[in-house]
Amino acid sequence: MEAVGDGVAQDSVIGTNHGEEIMERSDGVLVVVPCGRRKVWQRSPDRGPAPAAEAYTGAPFVVNRAYADRFGDAWVILSAKYGFVPPDFEIPVPYEVTFDRITPEVVSMTRLREQVAEQRLDRFTVVVGLGGKTYRAVVEAAFAGPASTLVFPFAGLPIGTAMRAVNRAVASGEPGFEAREGIA
Repeated sequence: MEAVGDGVAQDSVIGTNHGEEIMERSDGVLVVVPCGRRKVWQRSPDRGPAPAAEAYTGAPFVVNRAYADRFGDAWVILSAKYGFVPPDFEIPVPYEVTFDRITPEVVSMTRLREQVAEQRLDRFTVVVGLGGKTYRAVVEAAFAGPASTLVFPFAGLPIGTAMRAVNRAVASGEPGFEAREGIA
């Protein structure tokens, strides 16, 4: 797994998503992992800042991270407070912000779209969104316009069923969407 970096655009077909061709744009597959309610500070209240990859400790995050490690060329965490953050982004203190409850602390859609551009997240051919319907809606809106193909292989499943499906995907090596050799 490499960090989010520069890529070279291509024009070849790399796979299909529900019968539609996925065109290669540059860097392959980006996986967007939702943050989680459970955080490291619940077990270690005196701990200082933590990298985002270590800050979220709940079972859904752990399962989705395993998927990102297995199938992504890169991955980011979608935080309701900080937006799209790389795994090494320092979360300074515990927080309780959710997309389900709009408050001034929730990252704006304008900021999310800026992050997509600033971090060049739209250079990936395929963007895999994990998580429930709220996260799907946020990913779809944040990536509106870019030519990346958005896929949500576990959309519509209840959380327990989705977690089992993600675990099966990781174990079987089948990401839940078709991709040609070298992409997933």
